[in-house]
Amino acid sequence: MSIINANPALAQILAKSLPELMAFEHMSEADIRSRIDQGSLALLGNPKHAKVRPTLIGQPARVKVNANIGTSPITSDMGTETDKLQVAETAGADAVMDLSTAGDLDGIRERMLAATYLPLGTVPLYAVAQQCTESGRDPAGFEPAELLAEVAKQAEQGVDFMTLHCGLTKRGAELAQSGSRKLGIVSRGGAILARWMRRTGEENPLLTHYDELLEICRRHNVVISLGDGLRPGAGIDAGDPAQWEEVLTLGILAKRAWAAGVQVMIEGPGHVPLHLVQAQIQGIKRATFGAPLYVLGPLVTDTAAGRDHIAGAIGGAMAAQFGADFLCYLTPAEHLCLPDAKDVHEGVLASRIAAQAGETALGRPWAVAREEAMCEARLRLDWAGMADAALDPCLVRQRSQGTEHGKECGMCGKFCAIRMAEPEK
Repeated sequence: MSIINANPALAQILAKSLPELMAFEHMSEADIRSRIDQGSLALLGNPKHAKVRPTLIGQPARVKVNANIGTSPITSDMGTETDKLQVAETAGADAVMDLSTAGDLDGIRERMLAATYLPLGTVPLYAVAQQCTESGRDPAGFEPAELLAEVAKQAEQGVDFMTLHCGLTKRGAELAQSGSRKLGIVSRGGAILARWMRRTGEENPLLTHYDELLEICRRHNVVISLGDGLRPGAGIDAGDPAQWEEVLTLGILAKRAWAAGVQVMIEGPGHVPLHLVQAQIQGIKRATFGAPLYVLGPLVTDTAAGRDHIAGAIGGAMAAQFGADFLCYLTPAEHLCLPDAKDVHEGVLASRIAAQAGETALGRPWAVAREEAMCEARLRLDWAGMADAALDPCLVRQRSQGTEHGKECGMCGKFCAIRMAEPEK
């Protein structure tokens, strides 16, 4: 059965947004519909999210960028998170995830949904873990019914996509914790579920209750971002049995979701050495039947603490070239602390640079046209044109002040190579 026909909420939001999607993505209506039905495209947009700008993730749509924000037990201020949300929008993010783990999580989520047109993602498990700790229980002390209720509540509130670690099995957790990995499990959601399975002796409740999750998500067109709870947290762990055990499970779950009329994305690797990025991306895409791939970085070195947005952008550019569809940004604060507004801005721009580089390598017309526009503007020393072609036009305008009306750039002055090479008049 067609995913669109089986999902009335998806059909509704697709019908309303098709003209804008066709123009932005340079795709026909038939192509968009057929690729959504195949599962290679996912449309983010919950009709309950009143202001949402429906956004396509997957081949051959534009590579998109996500920004993670949210509170933590160490820093919890709603005003700060609202500022970060606005910065992410201004910097050009295509979606945002609220990863809050402290404070009034319902209030934070509802305020973000009311404030932004960007599709909003969440990790419902975080809210359940917070509820457990506030009631004096272990973070992994929840009942499956509590987790399902949280997913249903957030879907009703208007959340557009959710990270659900449905592919993390008891076997996978045991593989990751057997001592063969240098860094074990680094995903918060993965660690909570591994702890739950170890305490209860039962299989992952997100897996055993998968059909119930599909029903909730279909009702609201919540795209399931099938989480990578066993992603490598160190380059040396990339491609180990635990990672691939989960990936293979995610491929099976993707097919089950499509059969139920539910859209999915696949979350990809974290830390991957440069020479393994191509194999990882292409391997995951193949194992998950071409589903949209949402990658964190990947980080090509573990040693860039304080500048992990650079390590992630290098990996992200390669990932985009080899088939990744959705780049989750990293900020300079990654692995160190909660990002501030400046970190958010730098993270979004780093991932947008990665997307531009990857799409240029693929020969995507819009990316090539942007490169050509910058080239032409530089040839003419057209400062306004350079700003328009740049991914961060405000920075170009700021740094070129005082030279933008001159006949040479502010670096070379009278030694401008372009001017020197011109025929003398």
